[in-house]
Amino acid sequence: MRLRELSPGEMSDDQKGIYAESVAGKRGTVVPPLRAWIHAPDMARHASRLGAFLRYDTTLGPRLSELAILVTARHWSAQFEWYAHKKMALAAGLDPNIIDAINHRHVPDFNDEKAQVVYEFSESLHENHTVPKLLYDKAIELLGETGTVELVGLLGYYSLVSMTLNTFEMGLPEGEVSDLVP
Repeated sequence: MRLRELSPGEMSDDQKGIYAESVAGKRGTVVPPLRAWIHAPDMARHASRLGAFLRYDTTLGPRLSELAILVTARHWSAQFEWYAHKKMALAAGLDPNIIDAINHRHVPDFNDEKAQVVYEFSESLHENHTVPKLLYDKAIELLGETGTVELVGLLGYYSLVSMTLNTFEMGLPEGEVSDLVP
């Protein structure tokens, strides 16, 4: 990692509290972006709490959330994000063929309308910086207002995560490889 990783002995009391909160939370560990964010404790605190909500508690559920996260990881070519969330997506029941299509920048075949709208919405927002009215209306119909707002939150948060991972060159765990194609 480009930033110096802080040991607990180098952390302020505020940083130690954020670190402990992360370990005690649903993640059970300090995720890689937090290793960078801890240098800005207020940001780390808020980003970590937002991330925990978006990762575990939205109305979208794990399969649709992981789909949006993988589209985001692919958009940013974030190796660590892809590595970590591909496993989670498979565990959540996302079809491996959909994951492979996203990896190779192909449009996946969906047999689920909600998954298709999450994919199309995510792609549109990342690539075009907007969502056309028909797609927006379809998202509202299938995901509801809450789900649509949460989807935008997921895409924004995981863009922040991906930018953090890429900027600070946060690599994969020792001996691990990512299959994310260039």
